[in-house]
Amino acid sequence: MSDTPFRWNKIIIPAFGPSMLFGIANGAILPVIALSAIDLGASHSMSGFIAALVGLGSLAGNIPAAMITSKHGERRSLIGAAILSVLALALCVAALHPALLALGVLLMGLATSVFYLARQTYLMDAVPVHMRARAFSTLGGTQRIGMFIGPFAAAAMMHAIGLAGAYYVAITALIAAGVLSFALPELQPRDDAAAVSAAPKPRMTSIASTHRNVFLTLGVGILLISAMRASRQVAIPLWADAIGMTPAMTAVVFGLVSSIDMLVFYPAGKIMDHYGRLWVALPCALILAISLFALPFTGALLSFSLVCMLMGLGNGIGSGIVMTLGADASPKAGRTQFLGLWRLIADIGTSLGPILLSGLTALISLAAGIATTGAFGLVAAVIFWRRLPHSNSAPR
Repeated sequence: MSDTPFRWNKIIIPAFGPSMLFGIANGAILPVIALSAIDLGASHSMSGFIAALVGLGSLAGNIPAAMITSKHGERRSLIGAAILSVLALALCVAALHPALLALGVLLMGLATSVFYLARQTYLMDAVPVHMRARAFSTLGGTQRIGMFIGPFAAAAMMHAIGLAGAYYVAITALIAAGVLSFALPELQPRDDAAAVSAAPKPRMTSIASTHRNVFLTLGVGILLISAMRASRQVAIPLWADAIGMTPAMTAVVFGLVSSIDMLVFYPAGKIMDHYGRLWVALPCALILAISLFALPFTGALLSFSLVCMLMGLGNGIGSGIVMTLGADASPKAGRTQFLGLWRLIADIGTSLGPILLSGLTALISLAAGIATTGAFGLVAAVIFWRRLPHSNSAPR
């Protein structure tokens, strides 16, 4: 990059604004996809499958996203992802059959994968390495803020014009995200950028083989963290129902959890930059594990709320940890391919966590399923303790 001192104000809106807007879009549509499918005549089981296609599309899109970003660059990929998302949601609004809705939802998942990979690679170049964790924790935090705003904006629009209102909120947010991505400042090439770009791009299989030790150690830790994060979204409402809480009470608890989640993302990034990645990765894993172990022992509103808020703290301080560790481990040559595989590992955890929780609940009990998910945090903590530096040796 150039010798010009870095200033946040040059990139803060175009770099982080689209992340919040994508979060608003996802927060607006995720609660209503299944309802849209039911309105089109789909069964409850089919509606659940269609809603899950967002995550499956993101999972399937990680490798293509790496190829697209590597070929077309971050800025063009971001704009393309925004355009594809708008077209996907327009298809959802116009759908007259569940199959068309499913196609639109799948395309939305694919576009989301491209968006987040391109956003990560852009920030890696735009932000100095000694501020990397703050950049990625802020990126994750702005997405959380958007996910918090989205359902409320969708509810207001649906009250006025019906179910399609949620999609219109998302489309508006995504158009704005595309405009802001277009306004991203062009980056000055780094001293080694020409050499890296001129070198032959390594194949995905070569990257997977060369860096298999990282993928099989820190990658497994990230997979387990992702599985816990996704499982908590299922565990909280299921346990709330098991102890007799009303949906309204559960929604209030979710709101409290989200507020704590959003408050701690920037301090977490600052701790990672100043003291090292372990100082956030380890508490994130342990706090999530402890709160999941404790959840089955709650039986009243107060204890349930306190444990859930602890869970929100653990999740919030881990904001950006997946992207930061991936960025630290990524090579200069084949960086986007590496990050595509890294995101694939994390998304596998996100997909498998709730499935394992559901399976154990059916086979044994809900408490056993939640406790098993909590054990993931202990394994992840051991991996981070053994593999991450115990002092701040992040690249500078």
